[in-house]
Amino acid sequence: MFLTLLNLFWIFFKIGLFTFGGGYAMIPLIESELVGGGYITSDLLYDFIGIAESTPGPVAINMATFIGMDQVGLLGAFAATLGVVLPSFIIILLIATFGTKFLKSKFVTSAFVGLTPAVIGLIFSVAITLIVRAILPNISFDNFVFDFSVFNFRGMIVLVIVVIYSFFFKKVSPIKIILLSAILGMIVYSIL
Repeated sequence: MFLTLLNLFWIFFKIGLFTFGGGYAMIPLIESELVGGGYITSDLLYDFIGIAESTPGPVAINMATFIGMDQVGLLGAFAATLGVVLPSFIIILLIATFGTKFLKSKFVTSAFVGLTPAVIGLIFSVAITLIVRAILPNISFDNFVFDFSVFNFRGMIVLVIVVIYSFFFKKVSPIKIILLSAILGMIVYSIL
């Protein structure tokens, strides 16, 4: 059990260390480390994303906590959460110790400029994956042949309504979007 906890801590430490751009940018890393490593399935990962999005708090911490809990229980939740939070804590501590000279360094600012397109690409990739999984939940892309029987029309209805609402009401609160999505989901999935 100790090795499992240590491994879980190490996986999330690496994810926390190399994630720039927030929780959504870490999803490809989690997928690579945990799904690729055989710890969880792709379906379970996307279930955890839905749960992490639906609960208060940062997505990265919620994901680490839920996956750790699933893998080893309460100690796993603690190990994974500590792993994902510790790199940021150490980096902030170093910046506070060495001052803003570090952040104003030409190398550091150049690195952040270089990281920006990669982070945008990772987040865009996650967005496309989530949209496809919402609309085509039971499809495998290994031998892709489109079949309307796998198309999730109800999910598409919710997605289109939320996108249109967000488009016309530019300054809409994310809380309203989450509530609208939940209400639409209850209506669409219970009626249709």
